[in-house]
Amino acid sequence: MSGGTRKFSVTIPEELAATVQARIGSASFSAYVSKALARQVERDNLREIVAAAESQHGPVDRAGVEGKRALLRTGPEGRSDSHTSAA
Repeated sequence: MSGGTRKFSVTIPEELAATVQARIGSASFSAYVSKALARQVERDNLREIVAAAESQHGPVDRAGVEGKRALLRTGPEGRSDSHTSAA
């Protein structure tokens, strides 16, 4: 997402704002919020893709998804992959 910026006024619960401010310190609050919004848009887009696929092909097989997750965690040879299991 490149281009200009636009200023918005938003209302955030005090506790959340304090938590964010403590986490980011002197970094840009706006940059943190922008990144969070970008991640949310990505998640919304993925939900739309899944919904479209499910409407065309039926619901996702949850057992199959868990099987693939397990494969990603252990790798094809059955050994634990520290890069994927830390999540």
